[in-house]
Amino acid sequence: MRGKIIDFSLSFDGRQRLTVELSEDFRSQYDKLKDSEIDVTVKQYRKKRSLDANAYAWVLIDKLAETMQIPKSEVYRAAIRNVGGVSETVCVTDRAVDKLCEGWSRQGLGWQTERFPSKIAGCTNVILYYGSSTFDTRQMSSLINTLIDDCMTVGIETKSKEEIESLLGGNNGKT
Repeated sequence: MRGKIIDFSLSFDGRQRLTVELSEDFRSQYDKLKDSEIDVTVKQYRKKRSLDANAYAWVLIDKLAETMQIPKSEVYRAAIRNVGGVSETVCVTDRAVDKLCEGWSRQGLGWQTERFPSKIAGCTNVILYYGSSTFDTRQMSSLINTLIDDCMTVGIETKSKEEIESLLGGNNGKT
């Protein structure tokens, strides 16, 4: 749920109070949760990618796949790995690596893993890449810019800079 921090206070006994103004109706959840302990996560809001931007990414992926005569999935997966901020690196016991990688990749085409040795005996480092369905506008902009660069390299025409900025919300993906 989206909101805005209105106030923060600290009492004499060290307890903290955060006041948040919510953008959606919270009344029904409040009635269910008011006397319960809850988990709270607060993070900066980022506008989600647009479906138009996603559709254009797939147009570019299709053109690249056709020109390069490789599967669209290869183009997409390679482009995902070139976007910053869309992966996590974890150290996993060797016996759990296969299960983690298999489970991660079941979430979608862009959800990929890369393995590399750990300095910890009995462990392997795994890079977990998120698929573009989780991307915010900045990350989607980076994906599209990577695809545009690839298109330009092989002589594929793309939309004008103005059209692309409009597609990405007029801010070139910055949030």
